Amino acid sequence: MKRFKVLMIEDNPGDVLLTSEALGESKYVIDIEVVHNGEEGVDFLFQREKYKNSTRPDLVLLDINLPLKTGHEVLQEIKANSMTREIPVIMLTTSSTQDDIMTSYQEQASCYIVKPSEADQYYDFIKVFDRFCSTLS
Repeated sequence: MKRFKVLMIEDNPGDVLLTSEALGESKYVIDIEVVHNGEEGVDFLFQREKYKNSTRPDLVLLDINLPLKTGHEVLQEIKANSMTREIPVIMLTTSSTQDDIMTSYQEQASCYIVKPSEADQYYDFIKVFDRFCSTLS
């Protein structure tokens, strides 16, 4: 079974919990690392500060509304660097605005998923997540 290392950049503990539980239902083995703001996300990806020994994730789950750096700013940094630009980034956010969706794709997000508002809707998230991961296998 394919194993994926996922970096989740998310500041809401409830969303981290629900997403982590949902990822446990994936048909893939998911090793998840969580950081709680945009600056930590960039530090993790570029192995700075306390993340000097971090390992490159296979995939990033990125919220838009983050403290210190927005998800859009993080995405721009990921895609501007030759070391990280090939890492697939799934925007996982509460925003369903056309502006955020279009901006994310213009900034080279691989996929855009609006966070489920109900716990039972995470089943649909896992179906989309697994379908996306099948393209990486």
